[in-house]
Amino acid sequence: MNILLGLILVVVGILLVVKTEVFYRITGRISWAERYFGTEGGTRLFLKFLGTLVILLGFTVMVGLWNSLLEATLGKMFGL
Repeated sequence: MNILLGLILVVVGILLVVKTEVFYRITGRISWAERYFGTEGGTRLFLKFLGTLVILLGFTVMVGLWNSLLEATLGKMFGL
């Protein structure tokens, strides 16, 4: 199940990176992304960045390191 979920996340991330213009037309301009990532193209850059994070998350889920990652980061923050 983890492999299937990871593959789905990787495919969605690749689509976000490769087909950024399609997602840009769906979402429109994101004002805070335009402000913080640049004047023109900030939304596109944010979508590519988000796609890259989704790809990394997919590989993390696929290899079974998701729980270890959460324990190492949020577990220490919340004392779990």
